[in-house]
Amino acid sequence: MKDRIVLDVSKLPLHGMGTASPTWWATGAFMLIEGSGFGLAIAVYFYLMSLAPQWPIDAPPPDVLAGTCLTGLLLISIIPNMMVSRWAKQKKLRRMQIGLVVMSFFGIAPLVLRIFEFPALRVRWDDNAYGSIVWTLLGLHTTHIITDLIDTLVLTWLMFSRHGDNARRYGDVQDNALYWNFVVITWLPLYICIYWVPRQ
Repeated sequence: MKDRIVLDVSKLPLHGMGTASPTWWATGAFMLIEGSGFGLAIAVYFYLMSLAPQWPIDAPPPDVLAGTCLTGLLLISIIPNMMVSRWAKQKKLRRMQIGLVVMSFFGIAPLVLRIFEFPALRVRWDDNAYGSIVWTLLGLHTTHIITDLIDTLVLTWLMFSRHGDNARRYGDVQDNALYWNFVVITWLPLYICIYWVPRQ
């Protein structure tokens, strides 16, 4: 009996980008799970607020300067991040390398500002429920910044190495850019909860 080939896929590319990549879907699922975690943390914040006779509990509202500067920085970072994603799609290696270096700095700068944010809360994490939840919200987001920074630094190193001009790496850069957008977007409701809800 003679075998019949149904479909010859030997000429298909080994790696896809965007929705053609399993990594893109994995990143999307990862963001969905983490977004749910942020949603639950915000729900806990409002639940504790509903039980408290006053909010914040035994503390003045946090100082908004460091948090507002960080918010502005994150929003500005969207521009080079989108450019890096576009250059990855177009496979423009040199531009992408420069863009990844820029995004590495945009990953480090918020961590510097975050050092000033924790004291600006004007409450310790173990003072009361209010202190615990605002430190938790800030800590969760800090973890996400660190996670993306590590990924960006690794990709930057790879793109400057002999592994850089590789179809799979371009897709990895696009996925990393997608995740940074998630980091920025999730910060906005946290910023409102931490800095502006206590002022209502």
